[in-house]
Amino acid sequence: MNNAVEILLVEDNPYDAEMAISALKSKNLANNLLHVEDGAEAIDFIYGQGKFSTRNIEQQPRLILLDLKMPKVSGIEVLEQLKGDDTTKHIPIVVLTSSKEEKDIVESYKLGVNSYIVKPVDFNKFSESVVELGMYWILINQPPV
Repeated sequence: MNNAVEILLVEDNPYDAEMAISALKSKNLANNLLHVEDGAEAIDFIYGQGKFSTRNIEQQPRLILLDLKMPKVSGIEVLEQLKGDDTTKHIPIVVLTSSKEEKDIVESYKLGVNSYIVKPVDFNKFSESVVELGMYWILINQPPV
């Protein structure tokens, strides 16, 4: 797979997903982005299951942008599974959610999230936040080899 996914966007809200993708595209950070709509699809992608059964699971994303409140499998469940697995715990996961609930923040950090960001309501602030995330995790951060 020559075009390995660098950013996995896990977001069930089409409007929020489109805003994030648009913001990343504006800085050429969305060329290798995959958007999935729920936690079950994210798990299938990471572990090469279901419709992703033919993908090379050795090529993991460099960043996962994860919403918390989703159908099927919640973001907390995805976080728990990925950060609890030695083969995937190194993947940076940034929770990008509308939840300001203290229990969600505490639980996310307890499970090993790399960052927790509450989605700004304003489109421009949301776009700026997503671009800054992408720039840092894709261009600046040095992952283990």
